Amino acid sequence: MEMAEEVVVLVIGAEPAGLVTAACLARRHVPYVMVERESCSASLWRHRTYDRLKLHLAKEFCELPHMAYPMGTPTYVPRKRFVEYLDGYIDRFRIRPRYRTVVESAVYDDGRSRWVVSARDMAIDVEVKFVARFLVIATGENSKANIPLVPGLPGFVGEAILSSVYKSGKCYTRKNILVVGAGNSGMEVAYDLATHGANTSIVVRRPLNGNLNAANVIFGDMSKHGIVRPKMGPLLLKSQTGRSAIIDVGTAKLIRGGFIKVFTGISTINANSVVFHGGKEVPFDAILFATGYKSTNGESMFKDGFPKKGFPNHWKGEDGLYCVGFARRGLTGIAMDAKNVIEVLLK
Repeated sequence: MEMAEEVVVLVIGAEPAGLVTAACLARRHVPYVMVERESCSASLWRHRTYDRLKLHLAKEFCELPHMAYPMGTPTYVPRKRFVEYLDGYIDRFRIRPRYRTVVESAVYDDGRSRWVVSARDMAIDVEVKFVARFLVIATGENSKANIPLVPGLPGFVGEAILSSVYKSGKCYTRKNILVVGAGNSGMEVAYDLATHGANTSIVVRRPLNGNLNAANVIFGDMSKHGIVRPKMGPLLLKSQTGRSAIIDVGTAKLIRGGFIKVFTGISTINANSVVFHGGKEVPFDAILFATGYKSTNGESMFKDGFPKKGFPNHWKGEDGLYCVGFARRGLTGIAMDAKNVIEVLLK
């Protein structure tokens, strides 16, 4: 009979949600094992973000529990500095994930009151098993790129890439580039492309939200440029849809000046061009999809990748199953989830 490793808590995922969970467990001396399918922690931040990315909230709202940012950290933390902060966090709390370990199944054994988890160590291609009293899903909201089904996309002969592999606009100077998606990533990538001399267009498929009062004063009516604000405020938008308020880095000025063109939707993609709603056809050398990510969790407490329960009870499942990082409230929500889980485990 195959031997299984007995663990108190099995944490799945070494993105920030998993790291926070591990730190909170370590501070309370709760034994745990962490598994991560990638070859490093925080792989999204290390390898799937563009060079100019900064955290979209001030650092006071983006600290992980029990460790402040170093002195001199900018208010809006650049990607590189955030990764350095995560590495310091890992060292401080001695977090040692088991990398390249992919969970294949998790079944609750009523007789033993334990979770039986099958995983595969991809480094040596061997199946491993864990028997855990508690199981914490901390893979995060952004585990898989979300690519929209656009008619004609397979026949496009130009470059079609995801924002997760985009680094800089340096190699796109004087080329015609279309950015699909107008969240923070899309708007920042469009700005980066335009400032590097690319002929930049962006598809805005839904209303954009910033701080409503400030937006009215600073930007005025942007509807004539194809930018419309939604009716709900940024906090309600985030909690109900998962979409963040837009932090303008200068994109609005470039749109108003005509340096970035705005379209409201794609009808079809041809070999060398895109036909937009209304019938206008424009040639493009490359299409960049900044359409976000989706969760891929299939556990019993999830539906379509997110917890079935709404906030604030989303983190609590049945039989010792919990999740961290699915509150749609950024790093602050991650900290809240982890603290809730730890308090329950210690009862």
